[in-house]
Amino acid sequence: MDLGLKNKRVLVTAGAAGIGRAVAERFAAEGARVLVCDVDAEAIQSVLPSSGIGTIATDVSRAEPVAKLFGEIESRLGGLDILVNNAGISGPSKPIETVSDEDWRTTLGVNLDGAFFCARAAVPLIKAAGGGTVINMSSTAGLLPYSLRSPYCAAKYAVIGLSEVMAMELGPHNINVNAICPGSVDSRRMDRVQAMAAQSRGVSIEEIKERELKLYSMRRLVNVEEIASMILYLCSPQGRIISGQSIAIDGQTIATEY
Repeated sequence: MDLGLKNKRVLVTAGAAGIGRAVAERFAAEGARVLVCDVDAEAIQSVLPSSGIGTIATDVSRAEPVAKLFGEIESRLGGLDILVNNAGISGPSKPIETVSDEDWRTTLGVNLDGAFFCARAAVPLIKAAGGGTVINMSSTAGLLPYSLRSPYCAAKYAVIGLSEVMAMELGPHNINVNAICPGSVDSRRMDRVQAMAAQSRGVSIEEIKERELKLYSMRRLVNVEEIASMILYLCSPQGRIISGQSIAIDGQTIATEY
């Protein structure tokens, strides 16, 4: 099925691995012109030039590198049609009274500040293109509270608020904006989150993994291709009327406590 994304100019943040890599590869397969940024130099090196995906090392949590990134976008892509704000980190798993200033600032810096800095820089380019799409990556932790995850939940709730305001502002400019809210994703990052949960609760990782599946009515984790499919649909002509939504891709979360 042709999604009508050929030659669209796309930026995927944290696009060298995980969800971002799957999204970037799917856009490239549709004939889009794709640039990914990532703070992980090793992950960037794994993106082969033959993939048709351009790369640039960037820390999106700071305004200065983001400004340089968007200068590079104008030089290499000549503009922008689609922004996928995918960069994020898990943050700590600990009671709020033990969350350090650094824990808080770093988690909100990547998850929220990064989305804001990139959106602020991208919107003029997307307006100049005559319209387009912004996807902001939230989480089911932006829809429901998870104990011991206060910085992450705060950031992901805020991403939903940011997305809804952006959708209101940008709709008249033919720009649709949505927040994607994955549940637990089958990935190396989820392995790290489960390890933190096991440590903070004093149980084994195997027990956490067993408990994890019971949080979802479909009794399985999400895979990155399922998230990529939704993102591409929302960016395609078929999905462009959808805006201001927070879309859970989670197999229905029925509990948030392990």
